[in-house]
Amino acid sequence: MSEGAAVSLADKLNQLFATVRPDPDHEYSNEHVAASIRKTGVPISQSYIWQLRKSRKTNPTLQHLQALAGFFGVPAAYLVEGEATDRITAQLELLAAEQARLREAAQSSEVKVMAMRAGQLSQEHRKQVMDLLDVVYRLEQAERGEARDA
Repeated sequence: MSEGAAVSLADKLNQLFATVRPDPDHEYSNEHVAASIRKTGVPISQSYIWQLRKSRKTNPTLQHLQALAGFFGVPAAYLVEGEATDRITAQLELLAAEQARLREAAQSSEVKVMAMRAGQLSQEHRKQVMDLLDVVYRLEQAERGEARDA
């Protein structure tokens, strides 16, 4: 989504569905979102959400906007204000990149072996491993920062 261009409500909703996921490989279904929102007392159907996502409906109530935004964990302003949309879209893009990085790491056999071995350690030793990983992680982040600055 480019800055300055008018972004439709459908585009914003589809961005949320694509980015905010129950797990890296699946997005929420319209029915799941509708059912979750209905539990809060806001009447909404999966077909109405589908219509919003396809731009067949373009003028939802404030209550629906707030409920949809609440489900996805973004301010309602994301769905209606351009400035908020740009800021939150940038955050969603960072989230998507981090999810992709985590998905890639989870598929690594080395990461799986480390996780399996860590799972067999006592709580005390797992904490020591986490402390070591934190140190190595910070060192690597510092190295990456220096490489970008050079």
